[in-house]
Amino acid sequence: MNYQESSEFDRVPQHLIERAREFQAAILCDVAGRRGTMHSRIRALNPGMIVCGPAFPVEVRPGDNLMFHVALAVAKPGDVIVVDGKADETCALFGDLMVTQAAAAKLGGFVVDAASRDTDSLAGGDFPVFAAGTNPCGPTKGLPGRIGQPVSVGGVAVNPGDLIVGDVDGVVVIPRLEVEAVLEAAAKKVAAERQRIDEIEAGILVSPWLDDALKQAGLPAL
Repeated sequence: MNYQESSEFDRVPQHLIERAREFQAAILCDVAGRRGTMHSRIRALNPGMIVCGPAFPVEVRPGDNLMFHVALAVAKPGDVIVVDGKADETCALFGDLMVTQAAAAKLGGFVVDAASRDTDSLAGGDFPVFAAGTNPCGPTKGLPGRIGQPVSVGGVAVNPGDLIVGDVDGVVVIPRLEVEAVLEAAAKKVAAERQRIDEIEAGILVSPWLDDALKQAGLPAL
């Protein structure tokens, strides 16, 4: 296995990543067909944390972080290391040391379907960390896994280079080739929601689409 070659894949262009930072994960999910969101167990250690960048997928055996360390060594600046940790919470796959290394390497964040530790310092730091729980117990470092290949994390397919966006609501995965179209749709949705807020503030409290939706459901209009 050539670990460096595993890090060579097409990534979301930087200009699209910068555009994506303008939108909430919820907006992107809605316009992407209300799909692509990871299980709610994977959440930010601090509600103010935001992650946005290309996915560097990793698969590990439950409770072992050997391949996580390999990914950390070869990932490129801006990459978000996304780990299929099998939702295991019996021990932590990472803590202060690995986050410190990732920040020094200018990575974009961690999204890990497993537990973390050193919660107090990580939650108070600037590096975006999303995990499925916390546990003070450390992992083993001796089992094989995969890096730079498609994985399933939190019930969602993650391919190398896909766009990862996470905030206080959770994490959404946007397939790399769909990012530009999703961002265009997101801008339109934000504008439409802004218009609806203006209508509410002007006293129009009932949504214009509600009667049509009731009729389509076989229910009487308001």
